[in-house]
Amino acid sequence: MSSVPQEMKDTSVACSKWLDAHYDPVANLYTFTSCIALSDLHGDGDNKLVVGDLGTGVCNMKLKVYRGTGLLSESTLLDLPTGLVSFLMDLHEPRTPAVAVASGPFIYVYKNLRPYFKFTLPSLEVNPLEQDVWSQAKEEMIDPMTLKEMLEGIRDKAEIPLSVRSLRYLMLDPQEMEAFVHLHKDQPIRRQTVITCIGTLKKNMADDDAVSCLVIGTENSDIYILDPEAFTILCKMSLPSTPTFMDVTGQFDVEFRITVACRNGNIYILRRDSPKPKYCIELSSHPVGLVRIGRNVVVGCTHETLHGYTQKGKKLWTAYLPAAVTTMALMDLPARAFQAVLVALANCEVHMYRDKNLICTIKTPDVVTSICFGRYGREDGTLLMTTKGGGLIVKILKRTAVFDDKDSAPGPPIAQSIRLNVPKKTKLYVDQTLRERENAVAMHRAFQMDLSRLRLATARAYVKALESSLTPVSESPTEPLKMNAVVQGLGPSFKLTLNIQNTAACRPVMNIAISFLYDENLYSMKTAFFKIPLLVPGLNYPIDTFVECLSDKGISDVIKVFVLREGRSAPLLTAHINMPKRHDLTL
Repeated sequence: MSSVPQEMKDTSVACSKWLDAHYDPVANLYTFTSCIALSDLHGDGDNKLVVGDLGTGVCNMKLKVYRGTGLLSESTLLDLPTGLVSFLMDLHEPRTPAVAVASGPFIYVYKNLRPYFKFTLPSLEVNPLEQDVWSQAKEEMIDPMTLKEMLEGIRDKAEIPLSVRSLRYLMLDPQEMEAFVHLHKDQPIRRQTVITCIGTLKKNMADDDAVSCLVIGTENSDIYILDPEAFTILCKMSLPSTPTFMDVTGQFDVEFRITVACRNGNIYILRRDSPKPKYCIELSSHPVGLVRIGRNVVVGCTHETLHGYTQKGKKLWTAYLPAAVTTMALMDLPARAFQAVLVALANCEVHMYRDKNLICTIKTPDVVTSICFGRYGREDGTLLMTTKGGGLIVKILKRTAVFDDKDSAPGPPIAQSIRLNVPKKTKLYVDQTLRERENAVAMHRAFQMDLSRLRLATARAYVKALESSLTPVSESPTEPLKMNAVVQGLGPSFKLTLNIQNTAACRPVMNIAISFLYDENLYSMKTAFFKIPLLVPGLNYPIDTFVECLSDKGISDVIKVFVLREGRSAPLLTAHINMPKRHDLTL
């Protein structure tokens, strides 16, 4: 076992519920949560860690098995793994589970760490127009450039997508097309989909050692359920979008429920004897993790949020996270009847949530890319994590660890989310309800009449204001003006600023004047009449003047502002300015 670094020791002090069992920063494990599982591969009660290693993404893809802190075995994979599960496929003794690795359009089944079976997804329908175009190319009836143009036309209009061969041909340079056609023209056209996610479903019993079916999601937006022995397709379901995460519960022969997060940002719930989704949950952002706890679904989204939903799509709660979610997993301790959600974040932390309450935080030396919790070796509460740099972290939950239900995150208390104890309905409330039911028509008519009267009074007041130019916005189509006033100062001198704007699209306004009307016993103005220059549309014209308050009795009045047009007796605009009271400063 490698030595534990200082930052891991600091973590153990901060969160004393975990023991730091092992940390190998150079384990060279590059994988995701969907490609990691714990399984008793030899039936001896000693669980191993099975990892589908992505390698460099181009080469060195391997199936690795760890026991304790060392590598037990490894097998080469032909393509990138997209998912890995462990399942029992028969009732034969000894009861040793098999490992299914999804890679491309294939599922590789390993038994006793040796290749056992290879399942291939059924081929999809090929576009007949595409077949006809390649037949013409085979007979040399069209040249490579014409072939490219015809394939581009089919791609833009056809309902059936092109095959991989045609898509690859459209990406080639012109000098490479002829050689590609001669190489592939004699081969039949095939359109193959790939696997995006994989899970297991109990066949007819809910026991831990019961036989399980494989459930796979494909790029073609289909869900297949496979027989565990013959690997034939038992059931096929369709989705509106490509599945990315999947959680399966129930039994195939009785009742099951498949919760699928799709690439269009929605979550769909499939049930037995339902080829299409039963419920749909629309998310505000794309999901990056999906965990099911009991009858609820917990989803991590790209907007640094964690949401809880019921199995029918009703939103229960939302928790806001300090960083982006990298992966999620379920923490299940059947011996303690304890379940929680483990959420790995981009700030090198792993948060543990029970409902919306943060009950524990684990700090890690690197960003965690995959999480798995369960029985490892002979220890039930083991947490295994791989990091972005290829490291392996193993932690063991202390037997004395106790998790409080209270939220350790800062924010409002839990009591704020508890529903109020609403009192029962009183007799007065019931009588009022009965009266409303009996007189519903009359009450509705009275309400509509009062509403109509209110609308009529409002319309009349508005028309009167427009006709008397009492509004700060002009109703004239030839002089569309807008005005507002600002008063500054404490007194006895005030600065009055008028902002006038021409709201026309392209017509200027000319021959405009401004006049002030006020009580000369209270106020005096240096300039009470202004001539306004030409007003260009869209520009704001500020006009300043000074007002002197003559009274020291602490009273104020209204100053009226009129915007006038030469040759017209009625003003274009009228504004009433409520002047503030005079405040003399005593020095």
